Amino acid sequence: MTQQGTLGVAVIGTGKMGADHVRRINDVISGARVAAVVDIDEARAKAVADTADGCQAFTDPAAAMAAPGVDAVLIASPGPAHEAALLSAFERDLPVLCEKPLTPDSASALRVLEAEQRLGHRRVQVGFMRRYDTEFMKLKALLAGGELGRPLLLHCRHRNASVHSYFTNEMMITDSVVHEMDQSRWLLEQEIAAVTVLKPTPSSLSPEPLSDPQLVVFETTGGAIVNVEIFATCGFGYQVQAEAVCERGTARVGDAHGMLVNRPGAWGGEIAPDFVARFEEAYDREVQSWVNATRRGEVEGPSTWDGYAATAVSEAGVRAQATGQRTAVEMIERPALYS
Repeated sequence: MTQQGTLGVAVIGTGKMGADHVRRINDVISGARVAAVVDIDEARAKAVADTADGCQAFTDPAAAMAAPGVDAVLIASPGPAHEAALLSAFERDLPVLCEKPLTPDSASALRVLEAEQRLGHRRVQVGFMRRYDTEFMKLKALLAGGELGRPLLLHCRHRNASVHSYFTNEMMITDSVVHEMDQSRWLLEQEIAAVTVLKPTPSSLSPEPLSDPQLVVFETTGGAIVNVEIFATCGFGYQVQAEAVCERGTARVGDAHGMLVNRPGAWGGEIAPDFVARFEEAYDREVQSWVNATRRGEVEGPSTWDGYAATAVSEAGVRAQATGQRTAVEMIERPALYS
């Protein structure tokens, strides 16, 4: 690939997220094409490959990465498969956009972190898409500018209409609140030092054995407090909101103040049905940003360190959830490559 050439991307995983990224690269963003897709389900891989001109289908990630025309990798497979795919990409020094989680646990995330450090340069952008949402970007800029003074509290709400039957209490932390973990670290520019999880009496509509909703509290290294309401089965739609309480004012995002309609006996707007609809533009912006940076020979956005940190905080959150106790986050010191 020349500096201004089209980036050939191998998409690993062709489930909901992977197939959506193939569509995104094909039809929405510029500067890239899908050169290969990978799935353990060969028929599904071939079906997705048929949607992109010149795209090959594989069942082995390493084979796809070695295929002619592949310059970069987008990993959208299940979390347990990420480590092997990332290490294969490192062997070829290929740039990677890896959907969260980086890996499912901090031990494997640390192995990936150490492998990238041995390369001597960053290769991974982790897919924390909220950093590319217009509202959250505005909140980040406002807080970084210092107009409101030091952030003291961050109130967050994360609500889903429903979840799959296999969804567990642990997944409320590792699959849902993990976004608030990265969001809080990014907005506040502080690490999370401890986690506490509080459980009210579950909603009568919550499927057993899910204890839903829950309140998750973070203590940061800079003395801020973050609280996250996670309501996985609220029933009415998908909502993500955050309000920063600072020394000289407050700022809130996520209220979805789009079009409001007045009709006989009612007024209001729409609530997004799921995360794909709510963050569609953020995903577009995230992948376009990754493609642009990769074509320049750069790596930007959430790093392997951010992926490792989110996993470490998630593990503390799962322990806090199980014990009901305040739980300290165990992390290594931040390596110089990610400073």
